[in-house]
Amino acid sequence: MARILVVEDNEVNREMLTRRLVRKGHEVSIAVDGQEAVTAASAETPDIILMDMSLPVIDGWEATQMIRATDTIAHIPIIALTAHAMESDRGKAMDAGCDEFETKPIRFSILMEKIEALLEQGRSA
Repeated sequence: MARILVVEDNEVNREMLTRRLVRKGHEVSIAVDGQEAVTAASAETPDIILMDMSLPVIDGWEATQMIRATDTIAHIPIIALTAHAMESDRGKAMDAGCDEFETKPIRFSILMEKIEALLEQGRSA
């Protein structure tokens, strides 16, 4: 299946999401802040990134912009994960370079649909 980078500073959220993705057959790596996310994306080149937007060190918006500015990893689809559910929050995430947006608490079946759609787009590109 896919190699997924989960960027989440909350241990409970991170463990729950990781467990569910692994159960679906995905290979998961973890970053707990925005700087780790940029480093891991460069080192591992995952198939997709699930990016919490409220992160320590570098927030998810800045980390996304840094990934988009790096030629070797700019193509990786990024799904914003955030508790901020306003339409302006969605716009801010998309402006930063995210491909999709999902609010917390995460509805796993909907998140999986978004992951699969983005992976399919990448395969057909």
